[in-house]
Order: sequence, then C-alpha cells, then structure tokens
Amino acid sequence: MTQRVIATEAALSLIQRLKDTHGKLMFHQSGGCCDGSSPMCYPLGEFYLGDADILLGEIGGCPFYMSRSQFEYWKHTQLIIDVTPGHGGMFSLEGPEGLRFLTRSRLFTDEEWDSLRSGQGPG
Repeated sequence: MTQRVIATEAALSLIQRLKDTHGKLMFHQSGGCCDGSSPMCYPLGEFYLGDADILLGEIGGCPFYMSRSQFEYWKHTQLIIDVTPGHGGMFSLEGPEGLRFLTRSRLFTDEEWDSLRSGQGPG
C-alpha cells in the first residue's frame, strides 16, 4: 500500500523518545508563517484541527495531518519526515532535544499515483 507520509529511522527514534516523555503525539505539517513550513509535533489533542485539516497517515504510531489547501501542493509527493540538528519550530516538542523535524519529499511513481487515486488514502 502506498503511504503519503513515512519517517526515517532517525525520525522514528526521536518520536519514540518524545512519546516516552510526553505520551501520545500528533503531527501537523505547518504551512509557513512563524515557524516556516515544517512538521510540527504536539501532544495528542493540543493542536486544534479544523474541517480543512486532513489525515495523511501515521508515523511512529502518531497521526500526521495537513491542511487541505497545502495538500493540493503536496498531493503528488510522498512526505519523508526526517531529523536534522538545529532548532525548528518554537511550538514543536523536539526543540529542547537540539534537533528538528523536517520534510523531504519525492514524487510518486505512476503506479503509486494510480493506487492512491483508486481510493487508497486522501486525494
């Protein structure tokens, strides 16, 4: 099954550490503004989702959301959530770790795109 969002081993390791500290988590792909366009990690339920937010999948057992308008720009790509040294979004839980989540992407193959369009996942 084609997944819209996946995570690297480094990201999965950080997610587990954050879960051990904070409990259940959720992610939302930021659309910009103060923190730039980056995946933001929150305790589950502490980011209020709206009708325009859609669930893309899960990483490390945590739901990953994005706004529908931003999804229109990213829908042809698989999001690959990774980690890099540095400080990212001030509201994201990984900040004190000296690491930040970032989004890499790749275009779906024709076969993957066809499977998504035939009803496996959003869009």
